[in-house]
Amino acid sequence: MRVLFIAAEASPLAKVGGLADVIGSLPNTLAGLGHEVRIMLPQYGSINTNEFPLVTVRDRSDVVAGAKMESASLKIASVKKVFAYLIGNDQYFGGNEIYGKDDLNRFLFFSRAVSAILPHLGWKPDVIHCHDWHTALLPMWLKKRCAPYATVFTIHNLAYQGAFGENFLEVSGLKEDWKDYPAGAPPPPDNFLCPGILWADLVTTVSETYAREILTPEYGAGLDHLLRYRQNDLIGIVNGIDYEEYNPEKDPYIRAKFSSSNLATRVTNKLALQKQFNLPQDAEIPVIGMVQRLDEQKGFDIVGKAIDTILQEKAQLVIVGRGREHYETELTEMATRYPQQMGLFIGFDEAIARLVYAGCDMFLMPSLYEPCGLGQMIAMRYGAVPVVRHTGGLVDTVPELSLDLSKGSGFVFKEYTPEALISAVARSREAYQNRKAWTQLMQRVMKLDFSWQNSAKKYESAYRRIVGSVKQVTKQ
Repeated sequence: MRVLFIAAEASPLAKVGGLADVIGSLPNTLAGLGHEVRIMLPQYGSINTNEFPLVTVRDRSDVVAGAKMESASLKIASVKKVFAYLIGNDQYFGGNEIYGKDDLNRFLFFSRAVSAILPHLGWKPDVIHCHDWHTALLPMWLKKRCAPYATVFTIHNLAYQGAFGENFLEVSGLKEDWKDYPAGAPPPPDNFLCPGILWADLVTTVSETYAREILTPEYGAGLDHLLRYRQNDLIGIVNGIDYEEYNPEKDPYIRAKFSSSNLATRVTNKLALQKQFNLPQDAEIPVIGMVQRLDEQKGFDIVGKAIDTILQEKAQLVIVGRGREHYETELTEMATRYPQQMGLFIGFDEAIARLVYAGCDMFLMPSLYEPCGLGQMIAMRYGAVPVVRHTGGLVDTVPELSLDLSKGSGFVFKEYTPEALISAVARSREAYQNRKAWTQLMQRVMKLDFSWQNSAKKYESAYRRIVGSVKQVTKQ
């Protein structure tokens, strides 16, 4: 099959978060299964064209943008096993930022440009796979013009919807589209995400549990009624991680390479992590790591209330991330209060993040909700044991440990409270004292398979299903 992925970011060309990791990995795995896969994203000014030379496919394509005509260029680069199409327009994407202040107009233009350019690629995909709200208008436009493509729309995080007001609906030229939605469907709220849900041949999200959760008002972010309308065409497929990229035996970012059969050298990374954050270097102290966006979704409201209690005991806490200003301020104050026990890096640095994965003993993800989560899978790949809340993709990837640590892979709590978080951390710290069982646990979680192979085969099966349906409709 020929599959075209369309997204706002893709590693290594342009990365902000987990979406880029998925678009940078899944297409390559599908290509390895014998499919012809390409990706398409904006040509941001930050893309390193020395590392990824661009070849011009089209100098100019006319793009209808509301009441005016604009232009877009199309270039192509080779990235690992796939080609990447880059849509250029300096007004919208010439700067270094991937996301900015005018993202509604930027990604409206991107989607219109994709729609205009598709017929001129000289390559016809069987499946167009759109990701998140930035590309969710495309399934609607393609379906309305009876374009000969099967469409998949993947929700990576339902909370990000590309919401807009009545004025934007008027000036954007989208008003007629909002009047014309599928017969029998609930009227769509004013956001970009809705057309992807309503019009794609198949709607997916990034874990089986999250696919069930978002059908409820508690997790549905105001769109649970639309998702229930499409629930027969909604599936969850858990994300994977790139095992070449995240490999403790070869990782250039970490201080000492190691494997599940050679854990003795891992302690070098723990000592280096403690030194990085000016903490006492002691291999016996349990180190709890977090590499997260500082946001309510990631549980930082209960983390802030739990830190005092957690650090009353013998433990160290290291947090890497950036996000909401009040969390940055609160955590900075706490790191100042506990200079011998807490390390904090506000921002993101790949080398420091890898050192956290390779050096911490427990990896904390107390998420309010978690569509999939990659951090817990990366952590286990590097021998860190997850402490997680029972939600979303964390349910699907971190089975609760038995008392003797012989079954399961993480310490799990259900209630979203500081007390439940503190209790889970205490259980992990107590288990850590049984070093023989803990070492066996580390070895076991490192051997778990979170590669993309299984998930890619599920996407492959889903693609075949909808391609067959679209071909039947086209013939009729």
